[in-house]
Amino acid sequence: MNNDIRVTKVSNPADLEKVFAIRREVFVVEQNCPPELEWENEDVSIHFLATVNGEPAGAARWRKTDNGYKLERFAVLKQFRGKGVAQAVVQTVLDDLPADAGYIYLNAQVQAMGLYGKFGFVAEGPEFEEAGIQHYKMVFKGSR
Repeated sequence: MNNDIRVTKVSNPADLEKVFAIRREVFVVEQNCPPELEWENEDVSIHFLATVNGEPAGAARWRKTDNGYKLERFAVLKQFRGKGVAQAVVQTVLDDLPADAGYIYLNAQVQAMGLYGKFGFVAEGPEFEEAGIQHYKMVFKGSR
C-alpha cells in the first residue's frame, strides 16, 4: 500500500486539536508524561500536522527561545511508526525555520537520537531526565 505522507504547518483550531490529540496519545497516555508538563508555550510555537493517506499521524512544533530555535514535541502515533512519518516531519520543520536561524536545538529522547542524527543533530552535554524520560540535548550541525 502506498503511504501518502503530508506534513503541513497548521494554525486553525480544528487542525491544532488533531496535533494536541496526537501529543496526548503519545506523551500523556503512552509515555505517562504529566499532562501539566505537556501543554506549555502553545501560543508562541509554530505547529505541524503529519497525515498518512489523510489520517492524522504525527505532530511537532518549533519556537524561538532566548537560546535560538528549539524543535519540540515530535510525536508519531504507534500505528504509523516505521513508515517514514518522523523523517518527513523533521525535514519539514527544519525547512520551515527562518533562513537566518543560527542555533537550532532539541531535547531528544534517547531512543530517537538516531533519527535526529541522520539530519545533522549532535548530542551535547550529559544525559538528563525530562518528564520521567531520559534525554540528550542535540544541536544542529548539518546544513539546510
